[in-house]
Amino acid sequence: MYKLPKSEIEEIQRKRLRQIVKYLYENSSFYRNKLRGIDIDEIRSKEDLRKIPFTTKDDIRDNYPFGLICVDFSKIVRFHASSGTTGNPTVVAYTIQDIENWSELCKRCLEIVDVNSNDVVQIAYGYGLFTGGLGFHYGAERLGAKVIPASTGNTKRQIKLMKDLGTTVICCTPSYGLYLAEVAKEEGINPKRDLKLKAGIFGAEPWSENTRRKLEENFVENAYDIYGMSELNGPGVAMECKFKNGLHIWEDHYIVEIIDPNTGEVLEPEEKGEMVVTTLTKEAMPLLRYRTRDITILNDDPCDCGLNHARIMRILGRTDDMLKIRGVCVFPSQIEEIIMKTNGLSPHYQLVADREGVMDKLIVRVEVAEDFKTDRLTDLVNIQNKLEEELKDALGINAVIELVEPKKIPRSEGKAQRIVDLRKIRGLL
Repeated sequence: MYKLPKSEIEEIQRKRLRQIVKYLYENSSFYRNKLRGIDIDEIRSKEDLRKIPFTTKDDIRDNYPFGLICVDFSKIVRFHASSGTTGNPTVVAYTIQDIENWSELCKRCLEIVDVNSNDVVQIAYGYGLFTGGLGFHYGAERLGAKVIPASTGNTKRQIKLMKDLGTTVICCTPSYGLYLAEVAKEEGINPKRDLKLKAGIFGAEPWSENTRRKLEENFVENAYDIYGMSELNGPGVAMECKFKNGLHIWEDHYIVEIIDPNTGEVLEPEEKGEMVVTTLTKEAMPLLRYRTRDITILNDDPCDCGLNHARIMRILGRTDDMLKIRGVCVFPSQIEEIIMKTNGLSPHYQLVADREGVMDKLIVRVEVAEDFKTDRLTDLVNIQNKLEEELKDALGINAVIELVEPKKIPRSEGKAQRIVDLRKIRGLL
């Protein structure tokens, strides 16, 4: 079904777009109000979507908990939700058909990187309200693979399971993958020699090409990027193929636009902006023009793998994870890319934003690599100066570099906390 000519994919999109707009108009008071004054019969193509206002995370929170549900309550079989640390959580409802579609999309994601029924898939994403664990679980089972539902945490046990059960595919955040590799070596296990990890599927946080290199050097044979969020189902919205040159969007289920996050203007392919997604097949809570807050680039060129689904380039960051330092927008992935190619540094870092007087200040705390041996202070100063210079060249601002001993940056068994914004804590923003 998904290995289709581009023309067929586009025809499926047009048909399903007309259906979902009509469905929402008839079944959602929220969207009926949002579509007021718009002739829904004129919404026939991706370009026509521009007539429709955006949907935001605040819309979901403001209609908490059931205001965006479009089906009879008896048809709901599951809820997932965000943590809700800044207000009401974003609750997402699922019907049986939603679960069926989501499982199939996760299966596709595994298939295009050659995961099959002979593989042992260890899932170290969280199970529960977070969508990561269950999405991969159902996709892998549908594929016929052997699933280890390890969830997050218990790192030493994770490594024992990998070794004893012969895990061939690991699914987790990239920062946790780096941590697993680190702990494995502490336990006397060389992942590349002693484990059978042919692939790692890493998502839920932005990561850089240099992080991929570190993961492939120290942990897995191939590191692949996956994209998703609970509002759109969960993981499985887009996935890298074996060529690792962008993530294929499953365009028979989603329409993606890229907009200027400040003006809302739709951008052309190859222009960097915020990703906006329209769901085409969700039953319980379809969304029109949902602002994901993720920054990326759309690429509609043919891919060498033969799939005709458009690709998004690696997520650069989220608009709400972006730091604004002296008028310059800074994403953690930009800094990570530079850290990871600097000899003598580990991949573990944290960004601290502060303010001195009226001036913003960016502090980059990064660990010295464990295998970096020196008795000379000048060697550390040279690393510090090199990193300062490269960050200034890349970002256009000065950053204070703090080199710390190995294992001083907090580790996470889920999403890494890369940013500490002291300006917010002190009420300066």
